[in-house]
Amino acid sequence: MEFLDVLFNRRTTNGPFLPDPVSDEHQRLLIKAAASAPSQFNSQPWRFVVIEDRTMIDTIAGISGESMTAVISEGSFFERYKRHFRFSAEEMAEHRSGMYFDKLPAALRPFTRAVYTPAGIKTMRMLRIPQTLGEENRKLVAGSPLILGVMLDRQERNAHSLADFYCQFSLGAAMENVWLTTVELGMGIQFISFPMEAPGQWERINELLQVPEDLELMALYRLGYVPEQSHRPVIDWSSRERRAPSQFVFRENCSEPQTGWDED
Repeated sequence: MEFLDVLFNRRTTNGPFLPDPVSDEHQRLLIKAAASAPSQFNSQPWRFVVIEDRTMIDTIAGISGESMTAVISEGSFFERYKRHFRFSAEEMAEHRSGMYFDKLPAALRPFTRAVYTPAGIKTMRMLRIPQTLGEENRKLVAGSPLILGVMLDRQERNAHSLADFYCQFSLGAAMENVWLTTVELGMGIQFISFPMEAPGQWERINELLQVPEDLELMALYRLGYVPEQSHRPVIDWSSRERRAPSQFVFRENCSEPQTGWDED
């Protein structure tokens, strides 16, 4: 049951980390966990860059903040992901998926229902809300003791027609191992997504990290130790946040849903 505790207590961290640096021992454990993941024919296509240098982290944070400002200002973020946004407990109970925005940033609260509309976006621009959110994002990333860059070997990705799928599948398994290990170490982890959303910004990250031509940067994650009170509680699988098994599991073939698993 100890493993299940780790699995169900895993968390992403949307808030700040403790200022403590991540110990060398824990850094090595995280990479060892990633490298222990399965991969097709033991190809191990993943590569990692571990970033602790404050100047580097501050630069990445600046790029992330600028990226968030840009995508919020133009409205593309809300348009792209609106199918995943839930603004009430009733919506969450109906869909049992997506993100429930019951604790929106203060700057966005007056625009909860208007973020999809041209008028809402225009008003937010006038009030410089994209800049406010971008600065909050910059500070959040800048406060990360550690950033992990995740890459794939291009030669492995292009080896044959199915290679790219297998490489990305393997990388997913490696990062799942990292995610689970952070729980054991009292750490949190969060995907740094906004530089991928804004044209040209991901290229800036690649140049900053001096990613060679034979590797492709796939993702950045911020990691650090989390305050005890921010630990995420055990997931309640019957809660409004998760679909019931009967909604995504079939029995024998895809025409017959699994029954009897929705209750513990």
